[in-house]
Formats: sequence, structure tokens, C-alpha cells
Amino acid sequence: MIQAGGVIICLGYILGLLFTAVPWGGAWILLLGILGAVVLRLRTLKSRKLAQKAENAGTKAKPISSFWQNTPDPRVLLAAGLVGLLATLYFQWQVPEPGAKDISQFVPPGNSSNQEQLVIVRGEVASTPRLTRSQRGQFWLAATQLDEVKKDDGPGSASKGVTGKLYVTVPILQATGLYPGQEIAVTGVLYKPKAASNPGAFDFQKFLKQEATFAGLTGRQINILDEEPPKWGWWQVRERIVRSQVRWLGIPEGPLVSAMVLGSKAVDLPYDIRDLFVQAGLAHALAASGFQTSLILSVILQLTRRAKKGTQFILGGLGLIVFLSLTGFQPAVLRAVIMGFAALVGLALKRKVKQLGSLLLAATLLLLFNPLWIWDLGFQLSFLATLGLIVTVPPIIQRLGWLPPAIASLIAVPLAATIWTLPLQLFVFGVVPSYSLLLNIISTPFISILSIGGIISALAALIWPEAGSFVAGILHYPADLLLKLVEFFSKLPGNSIAVGSISPWQMLAIYTLILLVVLLRWWRQRWWFASCIAIGLVLIPVWHSANSLFRITVLAAGAEPVVVIQDRGTVTLINSGDEGTGRFTILPFLQQQGVNHIDWAIATDFQDNESSGWLEVLQRLPIKNFYTYPPKQDKVIETQVIQQEIQKRQGIFQPLAVGQAMTAGPVVAQLVNDQLPILQLQIQGQNWLLMGNLKSKEIAQLVKSGGLVPPQVLWCVPESLKDLVLALEPQIAIASSADLEPKVLSELSQSQTKLFFTGRDGAIQWTPGSDFEAFIQATENKSSVL
Repeated sequence: MIQAGGVIICLGYILGLLFTAVPWGGAWILLLGILGAVVLRLRTLKSRKLAQKAENAGTKAKPISSFWQNTPDPRVLLAAGLVGLLATLYFQWQVPEPGAKDISQFVPPGNSSNQEQLVIVRGEVASTPRLTRSQRGQFWLAATQLDEVKKDDGPGSASKGVTGKLYVTVPILQATGLYPGQEIAVTGVLYKPKAASNPGAFDFQKFLKQEATFAGLTGRQINILDEEPPKWGWWQVRERIVRSQVRWLGIPEGPLVSAMVLGSKAVDLPYDIRDLFVQAGLAHALAASGFQTSLILSVILQLTRRAKKGTQFILGGLGLIVFLSLTGFQPAVLRAVIMGFAALVGLALKRKVKQLGSLLLAATLLLLFNPLWIWDLGFQLSFLATLGLIVTVPPIIQRLGWLPPAIASLIAVPLAATIWTLPLQLFVFGVVPSYSLLLNIISTPFISILSIGGIISALAALIWPEAGSFVAGILHYPADLLLKLVEFFSKLPGNSIAVGSISPWQMLAIYTLILLVVLLRWWRQRWWFASCIAIGLVLIPVWHSANSLFRITVLAAGAEPVVVIQDRGTVTLINSGDEGTGRFTILPFLQQQGVNHIDWAIATDFQDNESSGWLEVLQRLPIKNFYTYPPKQDKVIETQVIQQEIQKRQGIFQPLAVGQAMTAGPVVAQLVNDQLPILQLQIQGQNWLLMGNLKSKEIAQLVKSGGLVPPQVLWCVPESLKDLVLALEPQIAIASSADLEPKVLSELSQSQTKLFFTGRDGAIQWTPGSDFEAFIQATENKSSVL
């Protein structure tokens, strides 16, 4: 489908986009193209001279090796380098930036919880509402007008015409019944998204920027402006299919089947089911892509096998377009549809289509349409998995020739996809799903049955919803068995092993080894040697870190001190924050660090949270030793549940009295006062003091009575920061927020104490022999280099 020169040009374009991750990437890719062209040109001239010399001597010239015979024209390499340079410029041109009238330009500065400016944003609903983890409705809004809500009957500002898209969350009842294209007015608070504040945390700012969005709106009330009946849209067809399948299948089986047909991005699948499949290594089963495309084409071509080739092409193309429209134009689906059209073209022209060329063409076309997709994780995983199926499945099946073909294929397909996607998964998530390969082999029949049945049910629902429900009802037992199978594997010991996020250079080295095995015969025959090197590239740094690293991390976790201490393989966790802190802050950080268990845990009650994060942590990680100070009356039942969970995993649960010191690994901890509260820590000769919200009189009394030992490191809430810093004079002071009066900040800046604010600086980290480092500043420094 693509000639050799075209392949190199396409690769040059893709490499140019990838080189946007390194400084002067465009110049480097152009330099590589020039060097390659020069080397090939010199080699060509040398070959001609040798041939001329042999001709003059009347002897036979030495034959040129097969490698140099298959090299392209030097001009092609030069053109590829130039295309790569242009690709980097095109990428920068396409990076979204807020316009002068973008609604993000009108977010009030310092919009905080105690100084909220209510606004009314008018616009058009741009997506079907979905349920968030916090049980709120979420949708995208194309904003057109902005008004400020009047305060105390005072005058409000004039209406402003605005542009741009908003990420909107509202109470779930407010979002019920909304549909794309509807004109609404949302009353709420505008905010700008924050970058990740902790290592391993979700970067909300980056996520919104990929969607060309630069602001969010926490909505409180919605007023419908457009009472007209909704216009026809693909969302109506999608809802018709989902309702039909849920009617007889129920929840969660109904949304599961719908997600396997339309993709989880087009279906509001419950988060517990989604998380279950991700944790077990079956996330691809919920992503609409090549598998569904192949099924649709197979069914259409089989039903029209007696028709003309042109008719098959038209009907197959219509089927692909309808499927693409229903799934919502996701990158992975677009890739599969383009490859499907390539297969239809080959069928119509009676020519065999090269799958590798088809994949390269699909990737190039998609990246020409949107070059930013080069950094979309879904696009990357889809491309790599498909590449693995094309180039790695045949040799694996050949080596499994002693097995029946069906079983060999059943093993080869998930194994090939895993080989090509695992390095990227380790780079992004740092986790290996231990039973993923086995589960993929066992679950493939169930996934095939549910996908085929789901497609038939969807087609029937478009004609007669009750017929679609009847067909979907037949799938109850396969869906239920698949759910039980996934749940069983996800509960097995060691179902996911955290090895820590690998570096970009480790990932590139592993992919280089994979390419060597695919392209060179010597490496192909010694694939086991390449496998050992790849495993060593991952495990040796993990082993070295586990035996040498000592680091203290104060996580950005709101108004409660959450401290993680890593000491040569042992991990101590102090406090867990609330449920959200446990799920979105602590667990991602520990996963990124390659932590699979917690050796010591200390629980104190700094904040009156409705529920602590300990239960969230215990669901994923065992705790060997858990120490807790007396809980408040409303936390007794929760503490008992935590105790049962720890003892169920053979852990030690030990309550401590106020004033009782205890040793937890490298930490000696003592709760000086549980009412204020005050927690004193001794870590490698340093005195740390974690303090709650104290009044000036209380601080003065404690200092006067000698109840507080001046610490090297102090953590406190911002309300007590000034008094504590002036009274205790610590070397380092860490507060949760910089929301202080300018006069107070000016006074504090004149002291000898170095100040950090986790709300502004993100997590604070310290290792022996180095200074305290703010995560956000360190991240910005790395980004400025790149």
C-alpha cells in the first residue's frame, strides 16, 4: 500500500512528533536525516568506485551485502528529516492556547473556598452527562456568555461574550435529562485546574489542556434555556442501545455489554467495574477498537458474500462509519476504522493489503489530523498493541507449533500485545498485572461471545428495542461469569505488583531490544537473552533503590499532615487524610514508588474527616504494623473496621496512649497532645513537629511550660504559622496553604526559617545530604529543560 520511500517519510513525520519531547527535537531529527543521507551517499560512491576498479582490472566486483542493497535513496532520508522538522513545528502550532475571550481569562484571581465569586455561564451542552467518582454529574459546556452574580443586592458586572469549553460538575439531579446541543445557564464557581501536586498524581491541568479546555466550573444550579425537543443526534442512538441492553441485563451486566460494544468512553460504566478490569489487566476489553471493527466487517462481508465487490465495499464502509459515529470518534477507533477501510479497498481492487503499511498509514493520517494525539495514551496503546499483533503473533505461533492452532493463537495474541504495551504501562503506571496474560487467555471466549452478542443486540435495538433487550438477556450468564472471573483474579494475592515508574531511557532501551528481536535474525534466535536484559533493566534499578534510598515525603494532602518515609525498602506512613486523599494521593504515590506493602502506619486525628483514607489504602496494600492513638467518639466504629482488616491480613494493630512513645522503623513518634493535636517525630537525628490548629495563647503557654522542643522541621496549618515560626524558630516550616495576608508573609520572609506551602509548592521531599525540594518547582525545572 505504501512504497519504501513513503514508509520512511511517514516514519520521519511520526519521529518528528515524538522528538517534541526533547530539546531542539526538530533540529535533531533533521540532523539524523542529513547524516543518514551522507552515509548512504558515501557508501554508494564507494561501491561505484570498487565496481569501476574491478571492471578496469577485468575481475568480478565483490557483491554488495543484502543490507546495503535494500537501503533507500539518500534523498528520501533527507526529505524524511525535513518532514520531521516540519512535524515539530506543526505540533507547536497545534498546541491549544486560550484566546483573548476564552472563559479561562475571566476566572477571578485567587478564587478560593472562602472568597467564592458566583457566576452564571450560558452555553451549549457539548456532551452527554456522566457520573463522577464523587457522585456528581459531569459534562462539557461550550460557553458563550458570562455574568457575575450580584452580592448583597449590589450591582453585577455587565455580561461578557466568551468562548472556549468548560469542564462542568453539578449535583447529579441537576444533570439528569441534559443532552448535547441544549442551551443552559449554569450558576457556580469558576476555577483554573491545577497541575499534579504529588508524584504519581493525576495531572488535571494537563488532561483539560488535551481537551483544549483551560477552566472548570463547579456548578450549583442549572436553568434550561432551550425547551424545544432535542434535535437528532448519535447520542440518541447510543442511549437507545444502552437502555435496551440494560432493560433485561440489569446493572452492572448491561453497561458492561454496552461498553464492550461502544467503548467505556461512550458508556457510563460504574467505576468499580471499570477499576476491576483495569486492575486485572483487561482494560482493553472495555475499549472499542480493532476487535469490534473486525467483527463488524466480518459479519457484513459474510452476509454479502454473494454480492458484488462494490456493494460489499459500500455496505462495509457504512457499517464502519456508523460504528465510528456511535463510539464518539476516539483515536483508537479511528485507527481501526482506517485500517478497516484499507482492507475494503484491497478487497475491491482484489489486492492483498500489507497490514504494517496499513497501520503506518492510519497513524500518519490521524496524526496529520491531530498531532497532539501522539501523546494520547489510548492512541499509543492501541498503536503498539496492533503493531504487536502484526509483527509478533506469527513468530510466536510458529514457536507454539506443537499446540493446536486455536490454542496457539489464543496464547499468542495476548502475549504479543503484552510484550509491546508493557514497557509503556510501566512508564506511565509502574504496575505489572501478574495474572493478566492468563486471564486474557481464559476470558477471550467470554469477551468474543459478549462482543458478538452485544453487536447483534445493538442492531436489533435500533429496529425494535424489545428485540434488542431479548438478545441482550441471553448474554446474562456469560457477562456474569466474566465479572466473577475478573473479580476472582483481582482478589488473588499479588494480583498487581508495583515496580515503580521506569524512566524514559529504560522504556526506550526495552523497545530497542524488542525491535532488535523483530528485525535482526541474531537477536531473534536469542530472544531469551533480550528478555533477560529487559527484565534486568526494570528490576536492577528497583533493587538498588530498595537497598539504598532514604527519603521523606510530605504529601500535599490538604489540612492534614501525610508523611511517607522510605528507608531502604521499609515504608512508614503517618496519617491518611480523608477517603479522597487515600485514593488519589497516597496510593498513586506509593504505586509510582514501587511500594507493595506498608511496614509501619501511624494514625492520628488531625482533621475531623467524615471517613479516613486508611480503608482505601488497606484495599490495595497490606499494613504490617498499625499504631493508632485514641480515636474520637464518632470514629470508633471505623477504627474497629480498620482493625479487622489489618488482623485479617495477619497485621499487628496496636492502640497507643497519649504521651506514649513508639518506634516505627526509622521513626520515633510521640503524640504530645491529642486535643490540639501535637505529634513529635525523631527521624535520623532530626526533630519534626506536626501541629494542629493552635491559638496564640495556647502556643505561648506550651512554649513557656517547655512542652514544645524547638524542631528542625515544623508542619502546621497556616493560621498558626506566624506564631509558631516566631516562637520555635525552626529551620524548615511547612504549611498546607499560602492563603495568608501579605503583611504576615512579609514578616515570615524576614525570619531565618525556610517556608514551604504544599498547596502552592506541592509535595515536599528530603533526602540526606540534599536540601528540601518542592515537587512542583522540580517538575517545572525539568519541563523547562525539555
